[in-house]
Amino acid sequence: MKEEEVNRCQIQEWYPKFKSVSIKTQIHELPESFIQYLLDDSGPFLLPFSISNDDALPNRIHNPDEEEDYQVLEGSEDESEQPSPPPSFPELELKIKESIESLGCAVFPKMNWSAPKDSAWISTTGSLRCTSFSEIALLLRSSDTLIHDLCHAYDSCSDKSSSRPPSFFLALRKWYPSLSPEMEFRCFVRGQNLVGISQREVTTFYPVLLEKKDILEKLILQFFEDYIRLKFESENYTFDVYVTKDERIKVLDFNPWGAFTLPLLFNWEELEQNTRKEGNDVDFRIVESQCGVRPGLKTAVPYDYLDTAPGSGWDQFLRNADEELQQQIRSSGAGA
Repeated sequence: MKEEEVNRCQIQEWYPKFKSVSIKTQIHELPESFIQYLLDDSGPFLLPFSISNDDALPNRIHNPDEEEDYQVLEGSEDESEQPSPPPSFPELELKIKESIESLGCAVFPKMNWSAPKDSAWISTTGSLRCTSFSEIALLLRSSDTLIHDLCHAYDSCSDKSSSRPPSFFLALRKWYPSLSPEMEFRCFVRGQNLVGISQREVTTFYPVLLEKKDILEKLILQFFEDYIRLKFESENYTFDVYVTKDERIKVLDFNPWGAFTLPLLFNWEELEQNTRKEGNDVDFRIVESQCGVRPGLKTAVPYDYLDTAPGSGWDQFLRNADEELQQQIRSSGAGA
């Protein structure tokens, strides 16, 4: 893998070319001071001061007695004990506020390559849905996934010359609450040929995919030929798509071939050996029964939309799974 192949998969690189067939997105270059804020772990966890007076955790309970423990009395002789003021990024906050409003007042954030999916648990919604700069800062600052973008993006490159790109960007993508997780797919391109398609969310069996598999394969292959093949310069790569209810296709992301990209229902050795010729069927894999789920590959679809808040679909799924497990345990105990 070459650095240029990784660079092509940055959202600020590919989105302008595929804007007409993607979801609405606005992109901002991040100041270096904000990047250093995300990387700084030398002091307490501080959210930036908000000029809009937004609170990323509006429902948290404030305990004045506990907060007094962290206050330093006026006139303390030890200046080093004075708490550092929170950082402030007023210009960036204003730009982000304008973008959020223009995108329907709700977005999910993504940096050059990655979304802070591992920190969704800390938000008030249990997802990456954000309505303010403070909520975005909370997710970015809490994420370990983004350390890849910030420090390790080129670790798998044979011509690695740097540990990070010269600039970082924040993409704000319009939040669509009604997307169906079963309708996102990862497509694998080798030698500029589409050699494989995988269900993106592989922890669940969706009967509808069995019914629509042939139609979906034709739609995705035609989309690849019409919009992707001649416009994306790499020989080998993956791209994620979403199929809408009216059978339109939206490209969601591009990722490098191999390395940190999940092959989902394939393995990379299989894909390396796949030499599909033009006119042949694509190897299209879905979870075809309840026995075929991959519980170790929890990805949700689009993963950036994962919502595990009480009452959500994933919350209900996890509750049902837990109830089934407990029932099996009780049955085993009764038969012992």
